[in-house]
Amino acid sequence: MPRTKDLTEGSPVRLIALFALPILAEGALQQFYSLVDSAVLGRAEGVAALAAVSASGWLDWGVLSIAMGLSQGIAVQVSQSFGADRREELRLAAGQGLLLSLLLLALLMPLSQLALTPLLRLMNTPEDTFALTRLYLRIIFGGMPLVMGVNLFSGFLRAVGNSVTPLRAMVFATLANIGLDLLFVSVFRWGVAGAAAATLAAQAAALLINALAVRGTEVFALRPAHLRPDRGMLGRLLRLGAPIALGNSVIAAGGVVLSGVVNSFGFVFMAGYNAASRLQGPIELAGTAVGSALGTFTGQNSGAGKMQRVRQGVRQAAWLTTGFALVIGLCLVLWGRSIISLFVEDDPALVQQVLDIGQQFLWVMATGLPALYLLFAFRSALQGLGNSFIPMVSGFVELAMRLGAAWLLPHWFGEWGVYFAEILAWIGAAALLWAGYARQMKGGRHV
Repeated sequence: MPRTKDLTEGSPVRLIALFALPILAEGALQQFYSLVDSAVLGRAEGVAALAAVSASGWLDWGVLSIAMGLSQGIAVQVSQSFGADRREELRLAAGQGLLLSLLLLALLMPLSQLALTPLLRLMNTPEDTFALTRLYLRIIFGGMPLVMGVNLFSGFLRAVGNSVTPLRAMVFATLANIGLDLLFVSVFRWGVAGAAAATLAAQAAALLINALAVRGTEVFALRPAHLRPDRGMLGRLLRLGAPIALGNSVIAAGGVVLSGVVNSFGFVFMAGYNAASRLQGPIELAGTAVGSALGTFTGQNSGAGKMQRVRQGVRQAAWLTTGFALVIGLCLVLWGRSIISLFVEDDPALVQQVLDIGQQFLWVMATGLPALYLLFAFRSALQGLGNSFIPMVSGFVELAMRLGAAWLLPHWFGEWGVYFAEILAWIGAAALLWAGYARQMKGGRHV
């Protein structure tokens, strides 16, 4: 039977680090098969196909992150109920979370398909890649139930201390994705459609494994009563999840507009910038893993009323993430260009231009990683405490900083101004989240 883990006893930094390891490995596998998508597409179909999929990043994340944000809020309630040993409340939260997820899917799936073409026009998507980007996203958005299910069930498992089963699911999904990528893109020559289909097949495999694990975990033994609408619990889950989803949407909106600025510099700049952006997921891995572990740690301990232990865990996690950021930033400076070169095969002169632009963006990104990693830590800590409002507001700060910098800085610094828009957004959001966390802990409370 899948196990649970109590994070309310023992060394905080040791528990957080050990709990983060499977999450880190899971994320690494997920990013690995994303990079395989890029490498297979870039080498089999050329720069245009790679640029088309890369250009979909912000819009893809923006729509799917709404579902992921709701799942995060539900997981916060589950972790707090688990830490407080309120099993009936935990089961009710899980059942009502399933209902909310189905309702969101019913709204989001048709809206995403209807809005896709206007949004791509808003982003100034080049005609060279417009049709390919739209095809890729139509398929990805059609698989939204798979993405929602993976995030919901893996969130359930992590909330009760099980970060191993989601890792096992991702191992299987990664192997499936790599094999299907090679088959669909390199053999069948289905292009971006093949890459999208391979990704969704991998998500389906992960969903099945996580769902079976949830079903086999005793604390999630749901009865029909847990699936009947409960206004009190539905309201609580919405208060936790809706601000996270809204914050994600706002961040993504800024990214969509930034993509429009990037695209306005032309196809070559877009290809180089987006090729470097494909590394952003792997670059963030250690920070998101520690942040996710910290969110579960904070949720369980705040549910148990151990606020001093929360303070200790957040402080230690902040130092841990800062160390990771400095090491990863150095790796970007030393080897970033070589890694990007693995994704691109085309006319040599075009490839060199793409690599030059990608390398410049990675250098700038390296300087902002400590702020990004602290952003992850304090945002997760606040969410674990049940405070979704300040993380939501931080999304608006990211939006304002990213757009203001993207519109103003290029007038003085040209393309470099676009690079700095991203890290200025991280710095602004991290500062707000740190201040919000400090203020909340001054009162020694959770929401």
